Order: sequence, then C-alpha cells, then structure tokens
Amino acid sequence: MGRYIFKRLALAAITILIILMVLFLMLEYMPGSPFNDEKITAAQRAVLDAKYGLDQPVFFRFIDYVKSMLTGDFGVSYVIQKNMPISTMLEARLPVTIQIGAQAILLGTLIGLILGIIAALRHNSIIDTLTTFISVIGVSFPSYVFALALSFFLGSKLHWFPILYSPAKPIVSSILPTIALSMFTIATVARFARSEMIEVLNSDYILLSESKGVTKRRLIFIHALRNALIPIITVLAPLVVTLMTGSLVIEQIFSIPGIGSLLVTAIQINDYNVILAVTFIYSIMFVGIMLLVDILYGIIDPRIRLAKGEKHG
Repeated sequence: MGRYIFKRLALAAITILIILMVLFLMLEYMPGSPFNDEKITAAQRAVLDAKYGLDQPVFFRFIDYVKSMLTGDFGVSYVIQKNMPISTMLEARLPVTIQIGAQAILLGTLIGLILGIIAALRHNSIIDTLTTFISVIGVSFPSYVFALALSFFLGSKLHWFPILYSPAKPIVSSILPTIALSMFTIATVARFARSEMIEVLNSDYILLSESKGVTKRRLIFIHALRNALIPIITVLAPLVVTLMTGSLVIEQIFSIPGIGSLLVTAIQINDYNVILAVTFIYSIMFVGIMLLVDILYGIIDPRIRLAKGEKHG
C-alpha cells in the first residue's frame, strides 16, 4: 500500500508542476497587461515591468515563481490591492470558501446516502418515487435557483436565517448557501446510491450471505454499502472540487467574500499574479481530491491497486 501511495503522490506532483507551467505560459502570451491604464506612458510601463520583474525572460521568471511558491509566496497584487501579498488576500478568503464547500459536501453526501439507501430498501414504494423526484429536481435546477428561493422564504419571509454572509456569524450565516450548494450533491449521490445499492442487494453473494443468517444491518452497511461506494466516490470527486472552490453565483447572492469573486475580478483587470495563484489553488484542490479518491479506491478494494501495478511495482 505504501508503494502504491508513493506512486500516486509522485504522479500528482508532476501533474501539478505541468499545470503550473501551462497556466504561467497562458498568462504570459495572453493579450493585455496588468498596466493597461491609458494614462501610463511606455516609459512608465517599462519601469513597472522592471520593478515587478516582468522584463525578465519567461523561463527565469517561471523558475523564480516556483521557488517562491514553494515557500508560500505567490507574489503581490498588481491592481486589485496594489503591492499587497497575495497570500494575505487568500488568508482572508480561502477559509470562507473551504468552510462553506466542506459543509455542503458533508450535508449533501450524508443526506444523499441516506435517501439512496432508503430508496433501495423500499424499491418501487412511495419513498422510492419521492427520492427519485427529489433527485430529478436537484439535478435539473441550478444552485442559484435554490439560493434565491431559500433567501426569499427562509431569510426574507420567515427570518429564520440571515440573507447575507457575516464574518461575525460564520456558522449561522453560512446555512443558506450551504443548503443551496448541497442540493446537486444530494440529488446526485442519492441517485447513484439507490441504483448501486439495488444492484448490489440483488447480487448472488448478498443473497448467499442473507441465507447464512447475516443480520440485515451488517448486510447493508458492511457488505452492500462497501461495494456500492466506489461508483459513488467516482461521481462525488468532481463535485467535491466544485464545492470546495466555491460557486461565484452563490458568493454573489449571499455576499460571501470567497476566492471565486476574487478570481473574476482579477480576470477582468488582468491582475496576473492573482489569476495564477487562485487557478493554481483550484488545480491543487482538484489533483488532491483525485489523489485521495485514488487512495480510497485502493483501501476499499485492494484489487484496484493491484491492477494498477502494485503487484509488479
């Protein structure tokens, strides 16, 4: 297992380095500049380029950036908050995005699994039909529709929860955006959990275990659910990345100071360092989640890591 994890970590590190290089080159050769103010003369722009090292060859700038990044230094903002370290900007915004995303993941996965298991155990019943209906609704409507509905009914009409996010009340004010973000996850996990559990529960080895007197609880949670988890984890992985990086629309609706709005602002005004830092964080999250999923595959079903080469590695 240790060798399997080491190989996955090495592959993840190489992937992240390639992503960083591609992002760096894309920003380098994109039209425009961080200093697009018409009042700035060519001489002034040259001074600014020299000040921030933008007049150096791309290769050396990339090497310097990687070295700085390894120490947690993402450079400074050129435009949004001039000369402010980007790490300082991210310190205030990233925890908010991660908090709400993590809450949405946990809520969506837990409720989705419960609904899916109950629907599978009550196959072709009213509960099964209701779960299918909820899944269709959750997949069909975008998260901002739920966000607006929750803000109107639970926030504006009933006054149960605050409509806007408040750093002074991070838990209470994050309830509505968490629910709105989790709806798609609830629907997706419930749908896959239901279909996989139905298939597993009707398999021969489950019927054999049942005939041997295995208790129903053990049959469901030890035997059936474990074998149904791999497809669920597969579909859940990209959803985790999406939620952890936040939703720009949700952030706008609830005035959440997350990294999604920071990225859009940076793109609009060509603040290259901010764009590079935020997109790189997105990439790390995605690669990290996929790495975690890969390792979970090997833990849940050892045959997977053997098939990927551990036997001969």
